[in-house]
Amino acid sequence: MPEGHSVHRVALQFQRDFVGHAISASSPQGRFAEGASVLDGLTLREAKAVGKQMFLGFDTVSVVGTAVRRVDSGVWLRVHLGIYGAWDFAGAVSPLFSRARAGVNGGAHSVGAPRGVGARSDVLSATEGQRRNVRVSEDERDLGVSLDETFPHEPVGAVRVRLLTESTVADLRGPTACEVLDVAAVQLVLNRLGPDPVTDLGPEAEQRFVDAVTRRKVAIGQLLMDQSIVAGIGNVYRAEILFRAQLSPYTPGNLVPVDTVRALWHDWCVLLPIGIRKGKMLTRLGEDAPVRDIRAERYWTYKREGLPCRRCGSNIRLDVMGARKLYWCPGCQT
Repeated sequence: MPEGHSVHRVALQFQRDFVGHAISASSPQGRFAEGASVLDGLTLREAKAVGKQMFLGFDTVSVVGTAVRRVDSGVWLRVHLGIYGAWDFAGAVSPLFSRARAGVNGGAHSVGAPRGVGARSDVLSATEGQRRNVRVSEDERDLGVSLDETFPHEPVGAVRVRLLTESTVADLRGPTACEVLDVAAVQLVLNRLGPDPVTDLGPEAEQRFVDAVTRRKVAIGQLLMDQSIVAGIGNVYRAEILFRAQLSPYTPGNLVPVDTVRALWHDWCVLLPIGIRKGKMLTRLGEDAPVRDIRAERYWTYKREGLPCRRCGSNIRLDVMGARKLYWCPGCQT
């Protein structure tokens, strides 16, 4: 399932290549035809992600003489990728981050608080876009489509919604949720979500997380997956953050020391921006970073069941918690 870093990258891509442009919206699959008809012809004003949810806000634009008037339409598109969802971008697709800034441990913004993830100093100009075809799901990858292909290309497969500008196209496949909402409905969704380090900055967000965890007798492994407790963490980050904290996933939230709960939040504030910049989930950092950049080497515990722990040598366990697979080390996480 795409986790928070992927959704933030999708929102950044829309910010770079779609905001300020009139949008042609369609539903090649047909399942979103009514919603597409509402969006068609509107101008994208805003793109933002909170946890695993993305929100696109639209304006109506009218021209009177030489004056251009933009008015908030009150129309929003909410998308939750769920387990199988993915966005494909094609055409003039801007690289989000310069190579100098994209390293796991390189550059002043590689780790630490996520302030400025989308800052202009860290994001390439939209004019530097190039003909690419990029899929954004759990891990971002180039689809390798020929650059001389006619634009826009015909939709491939079950495309729920296609958003098109004069130079860039975005195709959405397999989402759990794809719906048009008004402002009040968007706020109801946001009210149900826990803090996200990118959108909720400062001590208030940290304290919300601490209070939500320490008041519950539920296992911390379940709480980290609860989007009302903290937004954006999925199965991979849950396993890796708990291992990095050397904390058993079965410890009830109210028994986790407050300093440890705060450390979990701070670690999420480190790992999420790295995932956003790299387009992949990376949790072995610094001296522990893998030599090879392949998925099997990126993680401490995720999908390593039966293999020896990279630290203590105990066999990594695979359990089921809340109907989701749970990877952890019984030696380190006691």
